[in-house]
Amino acid sequence: MTLDGSHARYVEGLTRLLPAGEPVRAVARVRVGGGLAPAAPPQPAASPAPGGPSLLGVLLNVLSPNITFGRADTAVDWLFFGVGGRGEPGSQASLLHHALTVATKGFGLRDILLGVTDQRLLLGATAPVGLLSSSAADERAQADVELLGSAPRTTVAARVGRYRLNWKRLRIDFTDGSWLSFHVPLADSGRPLREVAAAVSAG
Repeated sequence: MTLDGSHARYVEGLTRLLPAGEPVRAVARVRVGGGLAPAAPPQPAASPAPGGPSLLGVLLNVLSPNITFGRADTAVDWLFFGVGGRGEPGSQASLLHHALTVATKGFGLRDILLGVTDQRLLLGATAPVGLLSSSAADERAQADVELLGSAPRTTVAARVGRYRLNWKRLRIDFTDGSWLSFHVPLADSGRPLREVAAAVSAG
């Protein structure tokens, strides 16, 4: 496992959340795959908006992502980013993606982490930091990890491959048929992703 300064702090942060005897085998700082995402977990029923996306809605959505037009958002996501994950409401991918969405809203920037132990796949997020935070604050945040969710390692498969123009994409498949994808910037090494995939597959 890569253990530079930040990765060592990520491991430390995850280890604090685990019971004794469940060591972290691999960890990677990741970005969530863009594009179409798994369906949200079941929510109280709401009246759907009538009709489908209009051409105006799609065009305005491209020009300003802060303007939302229901199904137009989905069309733009698919056109520009493809598919970042699939899953029925309440599936493993649905629950984890929802936890990520909630965790990354609000003030501050957070690193998203994938970790693997001999028992589980872990999804975590570091403490939020501001754009102008000090390096000391960044280091403290990297070790202050919130566990957003997990899945038994026996219910998970992982592989690293290419998707569109990104050669460093990790796809996590769950036994319920749902899946999520993660990636790193093109300039970053794909080694942490490969280490996570190898740890998931290890006996």
